[in-house]
Amino acid sequence: MSKNKRTAIEPTRMENYAEWYQQVIKAADLAETSEVRGCMVIKPWGYAIWENIQRVLDGMFRETGHRNAYFPVFIPKSYFEKEAEHVEGFAKECAVVTHSKLEDDGKGGLKAAGELTEPYIIRPTSETIIGASFARWVNSYRDLPLLINQWANIVRWEMRTRLFLRTTEFLWQEGHTVHESYEEAMEETQRMLTVYARFAEDYLAIPVIKGEKTEGEKFPGAVNTYCIEAMMQDKKALQSGTSHFLGQNFAKASNIRFQNRNGEVEYAWTTSWGVSTRLIGALIMAHSDDNGLVLPPRIAPAHVALIPIYKNEEERDQILAFTHRIQDLLKNTMFDDIKVYCELDDRDLTSSERNWYWIKKGIPLRVEIGPRDVEQNSVMIARRDLEPRDKQSVQFDALPGYVLKALADLQSNIYTKALEFRNGNMIKIDDQSEFYRYFTPQNKNQPEIHGGFARSHWCGDVSCEERIKDDLKVTVRCIPFDAVEEKGSCICCGKTSVRRVIFAKSY
Repeated sequence: MSKNKRTAIEPTRMENYAEWYQQVIKAADLAETSEVRGCMVIKPWGYAIWENIQRVLDGMFRETGHRNAYFPVFIPKSYFEKEAEHVEGFAKECAVVTHSKLEDDGKGGLKAAGELTEPYIIRPTSETIIGASFARWVNSYRDLPLLINQWANIVRWEMRTRLFLRTTEFLWQEGHTVHESYEEAMEETQRMLTVYARFAEDYLAIPVIKGEKTEGEKFPGAVNTYCIEAMMQDKKALQSGTSHFLGQNFAKASNIRFQNRNGEVEYAWTTSWGVSTRLIGALIMAHSDDNGLVLPPRIAPAHVALIPIYKNEEERDQILAFTHRIQDLLKNTMFDDIKVYCELDDRDLTSSERNWYWIKKGIPLRVEIGPRDVEQNSVMIARRDLEPRDKQSVQFDALPGYVLKALADLQSNIYTKALEFRNGNMIKIDDQSEFYRYFTPQNKNQPEIHGGFARSHWCGDVSCEERIKDDLKVTVRCIPFDAVEEKGSCICCGKTSVRRVIFAKSY
């Protein structure tokens, strides 16, 4: 992109990617920082995106037999301590409640009072508190499988925060299930990862790589952690969903036991899995451009912005009447299983200002209606994934069909662009010096722009993983499910390796 070309978002992605990200959020009016350090206020347009994510995922969960419940935000410290690896993994991120009330400090202020006999941890994740309930609910194999999901908020004391990607408090869903056998629990773990991958690709239009986390990167207390990894436009990875096979670790910690089909009592097998408002950050970074947000139609809060253009009151009445006819024509139109929603923008602003407002908000289609359009019984339509001035004249009667095709084409096009970008920035590297060059920024003024995804050999030794992390801030994002057995040499130590893994910098 030419430096002289004016864009709605400044700086551009190439000038300062981190600041560009913040400015896209601001221009689209998605969220803002809160007075509470590290927390955010999600504004209506941003929250509507999250509601659509909830709606779709909740339907997928129900289709796979899961039901929603809700558990306390406070977790007794003793519950957390039952699973040693779990508490160690989250200890530095925990917010702790130690007192139950405030009272006058005698100096015109307030002080904490009513010290609790046992501190409460504000929920960083719910395995332990949910396990306490499951221990009461599960008595027999007849009670299994138990398939529960929770939509909730989470608190993790983050030192460095960024809107949607990493905040002290965030919204998420967490699935928790209990099973009779290893096989059933593992099948559940894999099933839910597949659900996440399908959602990411079919709805968010983000291509992902499915794989297993290394021992050093897995969820604290899990036997295995599986993930989906996506590439953002700065070529960093974003973990976009995880599914954990917990084995019997948490069942033993919470005493989740059942009488099996032979009348014997044994510990159950459990899983957990989750995604969060981080997915909105993924949407922004995977698709948006230097003019603002770009939204996949299947998850957009609205699909069509109607922008009437007139010079006087006589034109206004005529054009608004025609615009309302367009609304009526489209109101029962269904895009897949989603009702097409129109936003009529008749604010006292120029048509250019209203156009750019909706461009920055990422609405998929913009429809302009002026006096000539009314005369010709047509409208001018622009797609968000194309150049702003690229518009198409469409006759009134053909509008529903055109809108449906345009939405489908936009959804497909942004997925294809994201896939081509990822594939174009993912290479096999076998030479260590080349590997180090690949992840070293060439532009000191833009340190966030680097190589991409490297498919390289790794011996499996955690010391090699840690060395690369220390040297380059690069981690093994996953061991891909599609990795084939292939002899090679570890990119770090040179020892024998049997497969390639995905190395990348990440959020």
